[in-house]
Amino acid sequence: MNRINVKKFGFAMGFTGALVYAGCMIVMATAGQEGTITFFNSLLHGLNVTSIIRMDVPLLEALFGIVQTFILGWLIGACIAAFYNVQLKTRK
Repeated sequence: MNRINVKKFGFAMGFTGALVYAGCMIVMATAGQEGTITFFNSLLHGLNVTSIIRMDVPLLEALFGIVQTFILGWLIGACIAAFYNVQLKTRK
């Protein structure tokens, strides 16, 4: 089996998480409060998000959120790749 490049896999996971976050921002910006609630209620298998949706998110907070999501995704992806690579060494 091939080894996974830890930095590249981490970046891919971080960038994917940031894209999902940006998609959420686009839904909230274009669908309005009712559309956003409907979208996330259906996405989350009927979980009612009405009481936790906050539409007035400041731009700086959203920017911090997308950066934090990227960092967490990078760390999670790097851990997955590293654990996978370590497992390859022990099986040989």
